[in-house]
Amino acid sequence: MITPDLRHGPFAIDVRRHRLIVVLRRVEPMERLLGLVSELADAGVRIFEITMDGDNAADAMTASAEQLGRRDDGPYTVGAGTVRTSKQLRAALVAKASFAVAPTLNPTLIGEALDANLPFIPGVATPTEAEHAWSSHATFVKLFPASSLGPSFIQDLGGPMPEIEIIPSGGITLDDARSFLDAGAAAISMGSAMVQADAAQRRSFIVGLAGAPRPR
Repeated sequence: MITPDLRHGPFAIDVRRHRLIVVLRRVEPMERLLGLVSELADAGVRIFEITMDGDNAADAMTASAEQLGRRDDGPYTVGAGTVRTSKQLRAALVAKASFAVAPTLNPTLIGEALDANLPFIPGVATPTEAEHAWSSHATFVKLFPASSLGPSFIQDLGGPMPEIEIIPSGGITLDDARSFLDAGAAAISMGSAMVQADAAQRRSFIVGLAGAPRPR
């Protein structure tokens, strides 16, 4: 089998350009979710991750993608998060997810995603896991939980493994997000901090990311 080079595809290019993935986990009801998606899009978010651990995850992903698709300021990207099983991955594919993210490293899921030509971002917490994920052709590598491992992990990993592109996720706040980018992260993934902030805080944060330094 020829492994698709998804690291140079449209999704990967957009991640490196926008440097922010907003994670929406079980935001209910649907009206609240779509209102938040619209507000975040107005503020400049272009990549959304809908987690697959909710009862209506597939419907939420489809509705979000359809709403964003009606805007004239895109393109927007909507993918699936918390993908831990083959069943969840298949559901994400049926819902036409543009990418998938996992909290852990499961080589089987990486292979299944690659077979479907779907960008996949597995979670890692050690250098060995990061090496394994990258050599398995993960599109990016998710550092999870980022709040426990800290920005220094990314900087330290970049010494011996500069080719591995890291996206930290889990517990990142509006106050410390920039430090992960300063440490060399390709992008950051944020959920609760964005959802719990007010509209003005979200907009100020998103606009401020534009000035963050690019990784080496």
